[in-house]
Amino acid sequence: MKNDFIKICFLYSRSMNIYGDRGNIICLQHRAWWRGKDVVLMEYNVGDAALFDDVDLFFFGGGQDFQQLEVAKDLLKIGDKIKNQVLHKKAVILSVCGGLQLLAKYYQTRDGNRIEGIGLFDAYTVAGKERFIGNVVVESDLFGPEKLLVGFENHSGRTYANWQVVKPLGRVVVGDGNNGEDKTEGIVFENAVGSYLHGSLLPKNPWLADWLLEKAFARRYGDYQLAELDDEVEIRANREVVSLAKKVGRVKNITSN
Repeated sequence: MKNDFIKICFLYSRSMNIYGDRGNIICLQHRAWWRGKDVVLMEYNVGDAALFDDVDLFFFGGGQDFQQLEVAKDLLKIGDKIKNQVLHKKAVILSVCGGLQLLAKYYQTRDGNRIEGIGLFDAYTVAGKERFIGNVVVESDLFGPEKLLVGFENHSGRTYANWQVVKPLGRVVVGDGNNGEDKTEGIVFENAVGSYLHGSLLPKNPWLADWLLEKAFARRYGDYQLAELDDEVEIRANREVVSLAKKVGRVKNITSN
């Protein structure tokens, strides 16, 4: 290719793609294009050939329990290839909600069924009786207090991580986050990021999008620095969500049925 490029793989694009998750792919593509870079996009679904050796960035979205069960069976077959690409070849991955859960050790449903994950994240998830629903505001050490992360959560899963091994993406300012108890949201391990924030996440959080892109380009080309973009619109959207989250109450007493 004439221009610098990265290869992005959308994992389980037909099954794990709810709450606007594909918008994260669109955001990454455009923020690369606006800088004169190219993006090669591949989509992986159940039964496809797992050709991940040249992937710079994976995206793994969310799905319902029955979709996760189908995906989990396939993921156990190809998960080592993803882990190898992330742990040994420095690929980047963004996982949202169900994607986060399947990259961890397991997800236990309300009826006691255990859906095995691939263990990239030292964490596990158990289903709760009520769903966490509403706008979320998060302060992250990756970006500092002036660059808050925002999004919308809708999950019954409670995720508990070993914070001696992995780190939280951030601290909840508004919302419930991973489990509603320890004020954490998301997980970061190596170049892998997990989060419960839908909506989609990246268009309203350009600093996270660029963090992912820069690491993806660095995987392919070595030390890499992206040119600055005019993010006036994105920052305005981010601040509107912060304002809305602080004004509007949370949805409570909704079961996971």
